[in-house]
Amino acid sequence: MAPFAAYDMPVQYPLGIMGEHKWTRESAGLFDVSHMGQVILEGVGAAAALETLLAADIIGLADYRTRYSQFLNADGGILDDLMTTRLPSRTPGVDRLFLVVNAACKHADVAHLRAKLPGVSITTLDDRALLAIQGPKAAEVVAGFIPGVSSLPFMGFLATTYQGADIFVSRSGYTGEDGFEISLPPVAGVQFAQALLADPRVKPIGLGARDSLRLEAGLCLYGHDIDETTSPVEGALTWSIGKRRRAEGGFPGFERIARELKEGPSRKRVGLLLDGRQPAREGSEIADESGAVIGKITSGGFAPSLERSIAMGYVAASHAAVGTKLNALVRGKPLACSVVAFPFFPHRYVR
Repeated sequence: MAPFAAYDMPVQYPLGIMGEHKWTRESAGLFDVSHMGQVILEGVGAAAALETLLAADIIGLADYRTRYSQFLNADGGILDDLMTTRLPSRTPGVDRLFLVVNAACKHADVAHLRAKLPGVSITTLDDRALLAIQGPKAAEVVAGFIPGVSSLPFMGFLATTYQGADIFVSRSGYTGEDGFEISLPPVAGVQFAQALLADPRVKPIGLGARDSLRLEAGLCLYGHDIDETTSPVEGALTWSIGKRRRAEGGFPGFERIARELKEGPSRKRVGLLLDGRQPAREGSEIADESGAVIGKITSGGFAPSLERSIAMGYVAASHAAVGTKLNALVRGKPLACSVVAFPFFPHRYVR
């Protein structure tokens, strides 16, 4: 166990980080992510109001669909990244949205929402559990408990019941594998977790493997790979900016982001494949072949699925092309690496 975002969290279970990582890639891993923030927004024009805080297309989001985006500051820096799902309206003209935000940012995020969206009802679901089950066998496992999940598309959403409790099921996750995130009341959450773990295809997974899995998938960890100094364009998250939003603007930092979309940013988040097994960790500098420092690593480690060390970080745009040869400086020693495309390990989402 270790402290994480004011919670005690499991770093690993008896299987160990390497074993948990491989189990998730081969079968189904269960993650307790109840520390994440869960929020309901409701009100007339709530979708349009939320668009004033982020660059995704929320107005055009269909019922029971989920979209990834980022809260932005006035300079286009990222305050947090989040998932937004549109729920069916209970009253004509009233938008209902379900947000999942990062644990370390959730209190600041809710304060930000309350300050910026005074006409919107904001309800925090502080007593809800959140479980994630990920891996190639996740769908067949969950289908045994929750009918209808197998037909969900990637980023699709289902509001249903489990043993009489109202639950939300999203076909999403943060490992690069197919899987689901399930929001439940506390008692139902415990019962569901126990039922899943009784299945021999499912093992519990801790923070260690959660980090190595998301790193292989090329996914950002807030506070490390993205933060208030990085824009979505610098962070290689341009795909999350809605087409309509790029043209219309109306979100914080639009001027900077529009400029970076047109001219390119001065630096970019890139993937790095190291030549050997020795890892380069967060904070290590990145140098070009002449020895000039041109960036810094934000996440790095050994990739069990590749049996290679990988990293991601920011480099000058002039050195961001795939195939560029660079060096990671670890305790003053250069480790040869090259820029590669994300993800390091192929995504296996159901489309």
